Amino acid sequence: MKKSFIAIAAALVALAPLASQAHDGVDHAASAPAAKAADGHAHSHGDSDAIGVAGKAAKVTRTVNVDMTDNMRFTPSSLDVKQGETVRFVVKNSGGVKHEFVLGTQAELKEHYELMKKFPEMEHSDPNQVTVAPGKTGEVIWQFTKAGKVDFACLQPGHYDAGMKGAVTVAAAKGSTKPTAAKSDGHADHKH
Repeated sequence: MKKSFIAIAAALVALAPLASQAHDGVDHAASAPAAKAADGHAHSHGDSDAIGVAGKAAKVTRTVNVDMTDNMRFTPSSLDVKQGETVRFVVKNSGGVKHEFVLGTQAELKEHYELMKKFPEMEHSDPNQVTVAPGKTGEVIWQFTKAGKVDFACLQPGHYDAGMKGAVTVAAAKGSTKPTAAKSDGHADHKH
């Protein structure tokens, strides 16, 4: 009898962590973000439609060379494009540490940066970003479908806080009456 009680108590102790993951009918582990970090942790990115869509190489209208350096700057740090334009970003890391080029809204970039601080070895495979080793070059092909501002940044821990960020200004296409991309404060500009 004593052995049975000990076995049941041990089983309950073993199951306690599982019970804490799901309660009120909600499995919090299942609703957690979902992209995989190198250490097995997961996260996801916001709705990239707010900033455009992955571009097709055959539709590239121009190529922009972007240099990333260890002084935590992009060159150029700002760019003007037209709504509908597809840009190939050729991103070179001239520094001695890993850098990233990530397109997003300011809110998405800040949220992603907080995750990167927790999981610095996170790997990415999203079309709006590239991680580049020292001395290497990567590329992002992006179509800017909405007028407004699209931010970009390096989200390696410490880099964003050091000012490694920039912006793409997307000019509305002639005759466009569609709402523009979300501003960094989360509100959209509308043409009247």
